[in-house]
Amino acid sequence: MINRLLAKYSEFFISRWLVLLYDTSVVYAMYIMANLIRHNFEYFLINPYVMESQAIVVILLYVSSFLIGRSYTGIIRQTGIADAARIFIATGTAFLILLTLYFITLPYEWSRRFIPSLSVIVIHFLLTPFFLVGSRFIIKAIYRSLITRERKKQVRVIIYGAGAAGLLTRNALLQDMYYQYEIIAFIDDNSTKINKTLEGIPVLSRERALDQAYIQRNKISQLIIAIQKLDINLRREVVESGLELGLQVKVLPGIDKWINGQLSSSQIRHIHIEELLEREPIRLDNNQICNQTRNKVVMVTGAAGSIGSEIARQLLRYQPARVILVDQAESPLYDLQFDIRNDDKLRHVFDKGVFIVANIKDHFRMEQIFATYRPQIVYHAAAYKHVPLMEENPYEAVLINVFGTKTIADLAKQYQVEKFVMVSTDKAVNPTNVMGATKRIAEIYTQSLSDPAATHFITTRFGNVLGSNGSVIPIFRRQIEKGGPVTITHKDIIRYFMTIPEACNLVLEAGAMSQGGEIFVFDMGKPVKIYDLACKMIQLSGFTPDKEIKIVETGLRPGEKLYEELLTCNENTLHTHHPKIMRASVETFNKRQVEEALNKLGAALIEKDVCQLVGEMKQIVPEFISNNSVFTTLDTKNQ
Repeated sequence: MINRLLAKYSEFFISRWLVLLYDTSVVYAMYIMANLIRHNFEYFLINPYVMESQAIVVILLYVSSFLIGRSYTGIIRQTGIADAARIFIATGTAFLILLTLYFITLPYEWSRRFIPSLSVIVIHFLLTPFFLVGSRFIIKAIYRSLITRERKKQVRVIIYGAGAAGLLTRNALLQDMYYQYEIIAFIDDNSTKINKTLEGIPVLSRERALDQAYIQRNKISQLIIAIQKLDINLRREVVESGLELGLQVKVLPGIDKWINGQLSSSQIRHIHIEELLEREPIRLDNNQICNQTRNKVVMVTGAAGSIGSEIARQLLRYQPARVILVDQAESPLYDLQFDIRNDDKLRHVFDKGVFIVANIKDHFRMEQIFATYRPQIVYHAAAYKHVPLMEENPYEAVLINVFGTKTIADLAKQYQVEKFVMVSTDKAVNPTNVMGATKRIAEIYTQSLSDPAATHFITTRFGNVLGSNGSVIPIFRRQIEKGGPVTITHKDIIRYFMTIPEACNLVLEAGAMSQGGEIFVFDMGKPVKIYDLACKMIQLSGFTPDKEIKIVETGLRPGEKLYEELLTCNENTLHTHHPKIMRASVETFNKRQVEEALNKLGAALIEKDVCQLVGEMKQIVPEFISNNSVFTTLDTKNQ
């Protein structure tokens, strides 16, 4: 019965005029009560005619204060401190006016008919706000009690953080409309708080609270991290402890995401896998990057992609004269333009961006752009990158990744660009697929062009980027949202991961520090097993791997290998001044020989014979051995 009534009327709110009428009734009733108290409840001593005249004045003053102070406009079931304050201000205003009138008219006998006695004015003021505020909080408590009774599920929670944010989290949970949250304990690492209570709830150490026996005994199902700036390594440790105990792990959003500065239980979200894979922030030599780019014309190819767009955003912060943003994808480039224009931190430099739709394989169009804008630094991020697609479309892979890069590199040399920074990939190392091989050929060609006295050609090489277009994490997330299954190609496959901002930071730093001809390799941290990644993502979403959501192994895709490398067999690394950037010690290539090899590759491209095309690639990159691909037959022939 109550459930049906709540479902029917939960979205119905009483008119503010009815609330004003109720408040007026309370003022009148409290005025009668004040007179009774003043006369010790001997009502026959009260002159009803005088009392009615006085009541009209009192009501007019109080109602006028309510209208001016808008104390009647609050939603009663959500009454808070601000609503109570408005009531006290309104009633206090009316009380002060009545006091003023009383003392002004004190010498005049006729005023006693319209102005109450001092004792009645004071008693009435003490009663009125008490009943107005008290009745609102009683209605709120009754409503919450009814809602609690009809809630679907009880949830027992521990909150990590016994500070202000922890209390805000507790209050938000207690106001939830659909779940009855019970806060079992707070966890805190501050030893002076441990074994004390906060709002009657015990504060425990991490070791005691995140214990299997304690969790099972108290039937706890959720762990909420309520510390905004928690050390990355500590957060990862807490989250993984919670997951091992079978808890749902949630986290507060940033304060800037709170609705009107207020935290709601619906905003407390599941923690994202990217937050577990984060590492300590990279320390950049911002002065060096700024000195390189300030007042310079900088071009970014592939500017609408995951890496290119972040490079563009970061470059705009370093006061360049202009940033030329080139991409063939019209809609993503428009999205980038829109985002920068509406970004509070970038809108003031929006006019420095030039957004150009163009294809890097179109030599005439690209030469026109170089001739018009005369870029001094080029960040080349344009490329086809999806391994299975490029395995099926080697013609396009070679056309864009090799000859598109050649076009941009040749124009950079022709127009005396100071630095050309190419974004490469770990798949270029001992490649097992067409995409990786094309990137390796692009590396070889740009290295052969480098001249310390002219344009500096630099290659940056790193692994998978978290959240980039087509990366595994967004795919897993979509699969989990649909209820599974989550598909992986092989249980033993491992990959290196880096966040987009981290990768782009290092690209800018490597470009700034280079002297030309280097291949810079980034410290990717520890490799991650994709199967473990899938399990954690399922757990973070509140499900059990292989029970509620299945993990299905589909087999390696064409050209895919179990693990990636950052160096070839013939390469070693040399340290740089940046601890996360290493310089690969690589073999040098003769420009004439490289051009001859590319001429043969171009001839195979014209012939449109796919096997001949891939065969020429294998001649240029002898370590290119196809894996799980139709092109493995070419390796057999070569043997």
